[in-house]
Amino acid sequence: QVKLVESGGGLVQPGGSLRLSCLASGKFFRINAMGWYRQAPGKQRELVATITSDSPDYADSVKGRFTISRDNAKNTVYLQMNSLKPEDTAVYYCNVRVKPRSFSTQDSEYWGQGTQVTVSS
Repeated sequence: QVKLVESGGGLVQPGGSLRLSCLASGKFFRINAMGWYRQAPGKQRELVATITSDSPDYADSVKGRFTISRDNAKNTVYLQMNSLKPEDTAVYYCNVRVKPRSFSTQDSEYWGQGTQVTVSS
């Protein structure tokens, strides 16, 4: 089982910045991917950014403003959000895919509890 603990959400004015963190703990062989999704009221959950061992990937709406990074030693993924806009307001969810055991043939996926980000003047 994997537990994800998110932090860093809050209220910020348009143009401001926030940094989200997500720590993964528990038993697993390897983290294969980490990412962030968001869900605004009345909308479906959408991908914000993901990162594997190779490179990050971003939704078009956040390219150039958000940066995803990971600290493998700490099993932590970060999302630096700059130039925030009111339309970025949503609950942000951490997502992790892990290889449970060395012999596992399928990844397991886990979600955090979500952290609220509100962009408003």
